[in-house]
Parts: sequence; C-alpha cells; structure tokens
Amino acid sequence: MTEPAQPQPRFTVETAKVLAEVAHNRQKDKLKRPYREHVLAVGDALADFDDDIRIAGYLHDIAEDTPMTRQALLDMGVSERAVDIIERVTKRLHENPDDYQAGIRYIAEDHDATLVKIADNAHNSLPERVKALAEKWPDKPPVTRYDDARPVLYAAVPVEETRKILARINPWLLKELDDRLDEADDTDYEFLSYDDDPAGVTAAAPGEIPAGETESARD
Repeated sequence: MTEPAQPQPRFTVETAKVLAEVAHNRQKDKLKRPYREHVLAVGDALADFDDDIRIAGYLHDIAEDTPMTRQALLDMGVSERAVDIIERVTKRLHENPDDYQAGIRYIAEDHDATLVKIADNAHNSLPERVKALAEKWPDKPPVTRYDDARPVLYAAVPVEETRKILARINPWLLKELDDRLDEADDTDYEFLSYDDDPAGVTAAAPGEIPAGETESARD
C-alpha cells in the first residue's frame, strides 16, 4: 500500500529570515558592511503586513544576488505570490535593467512589490548611510535616484501603509512624506466654504442649536 504523501512544511516568515541570512552571509554592501543587515532590515520593516509580503521583503534580493531560481523557491514552499513579488523587484529580470526609473514605474504597478521597494528604498536612504556614501565618493551626488523614486512609489499605495514602513525603518523620511503631501494639497483654506457640510449640519451662532439637531442630541 502506498504511503500517503506527507504535507510539505509551510514556508514561514522565520524560515525566510534564516534563508536571507544564509544566502547573503558573505556579501558586503558598497560600504563594506554585511549585506544581510540590509535584507533583514527590509523584512523587519514590513512587520505590519501579511506573511507573503514579509517573506518577499526578507528575500527581495535573493534572485538578484544569488543563484536561487524561481523554481527553487517554489520547491522550498515559498508561495507563488511571494515569488512574484521577489521577481518584480529584481532589477536583472526587468525589460531594461539599466533604466532604473523605468524599473521603479514597473514595480509601482503592483501594490505588494511597491511596499517591498519602499522599505528597500528607505533603508538605502538612511541619513548615516547617505552621509557615508557622500564621504566615500564626494564627486557623486548621494543616492539621488532613491530620492527620485520615492514620489512614484508613494503615489502607488495608501499613504498610511507608507507611514507604517517609514516609521519602522527610516523615521527621518516621514517629514519628507508630509512635505510632499502638503505640496500636493491644493485646497485654498483661506476661502474654504462650509456650505456643503458633509454631516448635514450647518454652522450656528454661539448658543444656538444647529439645523437638524435637537436639544437631546447635544446632551
């Protein structure tokens, strides 16, 4: 009698974290720092989202910087959704890998991939990292492409989701986000009218009961 197939163990967020550490263990970033610190930080920044997004965060560079293939990830139990996110943020798989901004626009077409890329961008834009890169290469503008990418990414997802990520990984970018929102807000507050009250209650003089409201409603 044939033994029934044993269910494959679920690929968890913790498994992804361990795999990321192992896969990037010997790699260094441009500042000669352990690259695993970056991928772990990106995954950690997505803690407010579902498991597929968090797994993709920890493994977002695994197809870029290691021999790991799509099929290998699927065979390990990584979901198709998580693998799709990983592939979308993998630059070498883009139609034109050398066109960074085109790649950002492609990523921004997918909600989940955008969240991962926002976390990636934010960690790469930490003030101390930008300063260190500027000191090491004084003839090059410090990571300006990351600055240019943020408006595209931020516009692709709800602002509160962006806030959650930035608060965890790079709080310094929250002010920049708020400044962008202020610039985009074209409301003329000086001449703002309250005639079209969404609550259906018109303003009343002091001591008067607003139209549509009873004495008991104010108690």
